[in-house]
Amino acid sequence: MGRIPDDNKSRTAGSGLLIERRTSGREEDPPRDFWGIVQRLGPGMIIAAAVVGSGELIATTRTGAEAGFTLLWLILIGCVIKVFVQVELGRYTVVAGQPTLAALNELPGPRLGVNWVLWYWLVMFIVSLAQLGGIAHGVGQALAMAVPIDGSFVQLMEDQDAWDSEKTAIERELAETGRPQAEWASEVRQRLGRPRPDYGRPGYEFTDDIAWACLLCVGTIVLLVVGRYALIQHVCTALVVAFTVVTIFCVVAIQLQPEWAVGWQEILSGFAFRLPPAVGGLNPLATALATFGIIGMGTNELITYPYWCLEKGYAGYTGPRDESREWADRARGWMRIMRIDAFGSMIVYTFATLAFYLLGAAVLHREGLVPAGAEMIEMLAEMYVPLFGAWTKWFFLFGAVAVLYSTFFSANAGHTRVAADAVEVFRGRPLSDRARAGWVRAYAVLLP
Repeated sequence: MGRIPDDNKSRTAGSGLLIERRTSGREEDPPRDFWGIVQRLGPGMIIAAAVVGSGELIATTRTGAEAGFTLLWLILIGCVIKVFVQVELGRYTVVAGQPTLAALNELPGPRLGVNWVLWYWLVMFIVSLAQLGGIAHGVGQALAMAVPIDGSFVQLMEDQDAWDSEKTAIERELAETGRPQAEWASEVRQRLGRPRPDYGRPGYEFTDDIAWACLLCVGTIVLLVVGRYALIQHVCTALVVAFTVVTIFCVVAIQLQPEWAVGWQEILSGFAFRLPPAVGGLNPLATALATFGIIGMGTNELITYPYWCLEKGYAGYTGPRDESREWADRARGWMRIMRIDAFGSMIVYTFATLAFYLLGAAVLHREGLVPAGAEMIEMLAEMYVPLFGAWTKWFFLFGAVAVLYSTFFSANAGHTRVAADAVEVFRGRPLSDRARAGWVRAYAVLLP
């Protein structure tokens, strides 16, 4: 059953009140029947929505395009291994009733008002906000391709492709004439006669992907301000179902085409535990390390998971620790529910990650294509059209929006909880429930 963590130790300012407020008065025995357990799951779906995002849709697919099937073993390990840290953080929260930042603040080590680890977390938190801005733009790009407002983003991509093709043709011509490569840049600029089309340049000051991203942020603010835990869980679950359906289609579709189908021999080759060869200047070790970092649970998701366990009620149903047999039985039972929740979410995001990796390895790698960013989404959306019809483009774009927006929505929802808790921890005094809710709503407006 596992040992119950001991939380009987000295605490930083306010943490005892925090535990009492979040664990008292709601004791409930954990369910043991199948449907009872299913109804108590949920935090893992919110985390799965956060995990499967641009890293899986774009970066993991690109890794498959670069490495082929060689790194399949690393993809699987990277998804599975991090869940054990998630379970231990959740386990402590169920027993102690403390969220992550309060727990980290009790670690030994140097302190500057708070534990040094929290200052490290603050830097990471600020950096992660910039990443969410990029994800919001990615959703805007996918929406601009699926439902263009004025077609300006699609036009920008077409103009960039035309410019790149023209530049490549000029460079090929210069190479054939034997001109020194040092002279190419000035010759290319002169013959093109215009800079590469890009955001902010004449004709592209405000494209419709930016408009979609702005609308997306406003809608997210409304959902986060008015929505409590149940709404967030339902939205995230719907998004997880949506992108899971699309990834299942992608896997089935590549198996229906002989030139894309993945055989058992290729799957087995992906578990040879080796790095891909260095091709085209790509560093195989850098590719492997970058891949391991982007897949599965990230630090933000690990920190956020205990907050969703608290809001779902796992710690409250366990109750304050009183050393009784009844309390120990409740604690073990709710930790079991939490483990099922965590491993269930791991299965979901591992399947999605493997599907996108196989998409890159089976299709793009065989074609020698390594697109980046929005080009990746466009290429994947278009490649099924000749085989299954135009509807597949919109179906894939729908899935891309679900993948990217699930991360944006879930991560922002988690950030509001963690940031509100940071106010309490950094000030060293507990917040009332009303004050905490106010901070959550304030961050819901500020962060997206």
